[in-house]
Amino acid sequence: MKLSLLVVAALIGSGCHAITPDAGQEAVLVKKPLIFGSGGVDPTPIKTGLSWRAISTKPVYVTVVPQQHAIHFDDLMSADGVPLDFDAVIRLQVNDTVKLITSFGPTWFEHNVSAEFSNRVRQAVRKHGMNETAIQTTAVDAIDLEISEAMVAYIKQAGLPLTLIDVTVGRANPPDSVKNQRISTAEQEQRGNTERQRKLAEDQRLQAETSRAAADNAYRNAMNLSPEQFLRLESIHMQRDVCVKGGCTFIAGDAVPIVQAR
Repeated sequence: MKLSLLVVAALIGSGCHAITPDAGQEAVLVKKPLIFGSGGVDPTPIKTGLSWRAISTKPVYVTVVPQQHAIHFDDLMSADGVPLDFDAVIRLQVNDTVKLITSFGPTWFEHNVSAEFSNRVRQAVRKHGMNETAIQTTAVDAIDLEISEAMVAYIKQAGLPLTLIDVTVGRANPPDSVKNQRISTAEQEQRGNTERQRKLAEDQRLQAETSRAAADNAYRNAMNLSPEQFLRLESIHMQRDVCVKGGCTFIAGDAVPIVQAR
């Protein structure tokens, strides 16, 4: 332990500092000589672990696992002129950290990818209407594919040492006025459906009552009964149904049963 501390102290005293990339990172070393010698980028990056370099050598830490970059869009016009808000995400993986830093610098995404990606997203979304992108989302897969193909071609043409993992355009959000209008339309459609169902039920009931009345009238005519006689017969039938269940009592001398309330 003491020997290790002495070594560290000696390294620090001699003008060295530690380079410690985390898991999933590489450190690209940029040499900046203080007085003599040539600077530049070291062709061999430092992998995960601990390494000591001269104080004039600065590390640029680069993530080598797939990384996600999101861009938010406000009021991007659809094909039918509706302003939409949504997020788009591009996932990339660095293939060559030394080439990336040497040719494009630490801010490679902001200066070499972001603007192109944003432009491709705008071009793709403007080809589709609001319903396709915000309501039905039928165009989302087509938009993702179009942007992905364009970005693969751009990365190759620009010589960026990157692999495109995927592109995802989130569901678009229309303005509140459009949302409220669609809610109102849906409510009106629901009321219309309810009224149609109610009318259908009433029509069916009317048809059933008409059929029943026609059947009763046909029966009355077949039995050669007057309307009064038919009504009396129906009353007897109802009394019979009640009395069969034991719900009434006959009083001597009276043909009309007394129905007991329960």
